Amino acid sequence: MDRKKILEDGLLELYLLGELPAEQEAVVANALQEDSDLRAVFRSMEDEFERMALENAITPPTTVRASLEAAMEQEPADTKVRSLQASEPSSRNNTLRFLVAASFAALFALSSFWLYTQWQISKENLQVLQQQTSDLQNRLTDLEKNYQETNNRYRQINNPNVVPLLLVGNDRSPDSRATAYVNHQTKEVVVNPKGLVPLDDEHTYQMWADVEGEMINMGVVSTDREYISLTYIDKAESLNITIEPAGGNDHPTVERLISNVIL
Repeated sequence: MDRKKILEDGLLELYLLGELPAEQEAVVANALQEDSDLRAVFRSMEDEFERMALENAITPPTTVRASLEAAMEQEPADTKVRSLQASEPSSRNNTLRFLVAASFAALFALSSFWLYTQWQISKENLQVLQQQTSDLQNRLTDLEKNYQETNNRYRQINNPNVVPLLLVGNDRSPDSRATAYVNHQTKEVVVNPKGLVPLDDEHTYQMWADVEGEMINMGVVSTDREYISLTYIDKAESLNITIEPAGGNDHPTVERLISNVIL
């Protein structure tokens, strides 16, 4: 086989790496012995491969080196050894092959570690995305619930049978305002307390219905909500708001009455 064929078919590179079948390997070895120019190309290729291997070399795990050395030491006794001349040291080829193999092993280990790291990052991102999706779903559920409640409230207060009543604060709380929406047909009472002056944590507003001089509890009125449903009291003559201890009272504190309206 001539030099041109060997170079064009890339046989010299495969020979260097020990990847040729035995028959082609013998042909290339004979050509190297007979052709000094081809030998020069081969040695230049050896130098270049060695340079690349050393430049990109990463110290492999000791187990990789030990496995490779053991494999080389356990080659069958009848393995054909290639020899050119005394000027082609076989140890150099073995070292070069070891460096190339070790580089590939290290690159594979690094690639595997990179892929594992990327998988872990993707897994964490997926968990974050799932949590965000769950949070968003909960927020949408809350928004839908609030919308339904608000819509129901607006339908209640805009009902033609609803009587709106404005409760204006007296001298004890002149800046207070509240609006009560009373539906005598459905027996519902809804109060908008946002106009009431906020109280400290130890006190709250409470609404009472006056029935023949008796004050009956309708419920606690908290200022942190826009609409509050209270208990409808039959035959009520007036609605009254007092300031009571936090949590409400079982009887009204008359001296702390801040507003009332006649029905």
